[in-house]
Amino acid sequence: MSENKLGEESSPYLLQHAKNPVHWYAWGDEALTKAKKENKPIFLSIGYSSCHWCHVMAHESFENNDVAQIMNENFVNIKVDREERPDIDNVYMEVTQMMNDRGGWPMTVIMTPDKRPFFTGTYFPKHTRGRRIGMMELIPQIKYAWINNNDSLKLDAKNLTSQLEKNQVNRTRKGQISQNILERTFSSFYKIYDEQYGGFGRAPKFPKAHDYSFLIKYWKRTGEQNALNMAEFSLRAMHNSGMYDQIGFGFHRYSTDKRWLVPHFEKMLYDQAILVQAYLDAYQATSEKYYANVVDDILEYVLRDMTSSDGAFYSAEDADSEGEEGLFYLWTVEEIKNILSDEESELLINNYSLDKEGNYKDEATGKKTEKNILYLKEPINNIESKNRLNEITKKLYLAREKRIHPLKDDKILTDWNGLMIAAFAKAGDVFNSNDYIQQAEKSAQFILKNLTDNNGRLLKRYRNGNAGIDAHLDDYAFFIWGLLELYEATFNVTYLTEAVQLSNIMVDEFWDITNGGFFLGSESSEKLIVRAKTGYDGAMPSGNSVAAMNCSKLNRITGETKWAEITDKIFMTFSNEIQKTPSGYASMVNSFLFNIDSPKEIVIVGSSNDDETIKAIKKIKSEYVPSKVIIFKDTDDELNKLSPLAKWTVTQETIDEKTTYYICQDFACKVPTTDLELALKFINE
Repeated sequence: MSENKLGEESSPYLLQHAKNPVHWYAWGDEALTKAKKENKPIFLSIGYSSCHWCHVMAHESFENNDVAQIMNENFVNIKVDREERPDIDNVYMEVTQMMNDRGGWPMTVIMTPDKRPFFTGTYFPKHTRGRRIGMMELIPQIKYAWINNNDSLKLDAKNLTSQLEKNQVNRTRKGQISQNILERTFSSFYKIYDEQYGGFGRAPKFPKAHDYSFLIKYWKRTGEQNALNMAEFSLRAMHNSGMYDQIGFGFHRYSTDKRWLVPHFEKMLYDQAILVQAYLDAYQATSEKYYANVVDDILEYVLRDMTSSDGAFYSAEDADSEGEEGLFYLWTVEEIKNILSDEESELLINNYSLDKEGNYKDEATGKKTEKNILYLKEPINNIESKNRLNEITKKLYLAREKRIHPLKDDKILTDWNGLMIAAFAKAGDVFNSNDYIQQAEKSAQFILKNLTDNNGRLLKRYRNGNAGIDAHLDDYAFFIWGLLELYEATFNVTYLTEAVQLSNIMVDEFWDITNGGFFLGSESSEKLIVRAKTGYDGAMPSGNSVAAMNCSKLNRITGETKWAEITDKIFMTFSNEIQKTPSGYASMVNSFLFNIDSPKEIVIVGSSNDDETIKAIKKIKSEYVPSKVIIFKDTDDELNKLSPLAKWTVTQETIDEKTTYYICQDFACKVPTTDLELALKFINE
């Protein structure tokens, strides 16, 4: 029997390590009990399947018999997929950042048998290179310290754990968000904005879509033109760049340089989902067809390459193919000329910045490789040229399909599917696309059928017919977001019902009754060294910020005051941290903006079988009013399914059997009207 225990796991990342000579365990009682019984430190390695440097460390160290031997002799070795266990990742990433002033993946943590860390780092080669210590030199040092300085190590581990606990308390001290937080958030983005290339700060640059959504909504509220300009310039720069797959669509994870030229080539589902939201905001704000086209292209990529036959969405595509990062996406001029005619080649080379020496450099040597990343020097505004280039890039796409593809991480995660459901539902609503809405519904039905337990609680991960792992806050918050977007896109009360039920479970399982805010892990899940709670945005918006938006919307839709109280307590819980670094809490500030912007509660009463009613609904939806909820009370619904959920709408009826509009704020309504133009005037006041 193999001493590597990963062969029966579902995670593609863990399965990548199932044949390592390292005696890996998955996180669980077996490994933790073994460490205590044998009094061995734990070597915890955290990564994910599409992580380039995780692959490098695996090849150099974990596949090496010499490294494996000393790891097996000195540690109980545990592998964790950060995408399946964000609770574990969150705790130990904070320690890694505390000890090293930086973090990343692969993450390496060495800790006591009771899970308290005393050494952390990221990537380690087999042997020391320059200032980066190698595994063959590191492990003997850890062994010596464990044997000869055990009490000191354990004291360090205890102190680190105490600091973690203090951090949790300090970041959630209650207060009030200042009245000028919107201006301060905009100002913090303005100070770090890159006027030359777009985006914020220096390299690496991440496409944090929630930052741009905030800027657009801030412009809508205040008229601050710089906010819209910053968002538009950045969104266009990213789309024209090498960080966007100009051949097959979809965004890579981040840019390694300030110009958005050279990406880390993995493609993550969550990036596609939240970027759709940002480009939709830009489209609704400006009516520029350009942004709608970007959304369509992203969703085409997701449907084509990231969607299962059951309608659920896969997690990621790897950065590497044939053992080399980015190889699948790179082109030489010679390859281009062999595929295309002379006229086509010249047009492509001139527009997409190809170079015989290559614009892609070897990461180790810095030398040009003759390989190119396609990116646009200048936007193509001429329709005829754009159509011609589209024909040419389709030929390259067909040629590229013959290459060996990067590995696809085909696990289905509830939280990331929730984000993509929200994206498809919103796009379907904005573009009046039944196809997009039906795709969102198909995925939502998959989650409800396959990733809920007998008590209606969510599960985290599904793969090859196997669902498992306790859901985390993000699973609930993001999936509820998707359900609420589906309700407003379809007015199917079932989605609203599910959203309310799951929100109640989320409160029961994750809410901090004492201090407010939602914990990342549920009350019934495994207890880690601290119970993490955060409102800070990473590559994805935080679960607490999305939960705040969901609860605020539920309050407006249902009239239940408890949702408003929860929303206010979330803002109070993270107020001090938001004050310190508002740009790191853009998604939370977005939720706060919605909450204080006197959101309109729009109730439309009419027949779902009446063409005029349907046209009126579409017209109202076409207005870009970010702070609103729309409720449709269908007079053809004999069961009146909406009434138990939105009790405050019970008395709202049609006037003279005509479609009637109730435009309300804080549940105080204007005079009901059957005049659509008057209703639109009320909405835009």
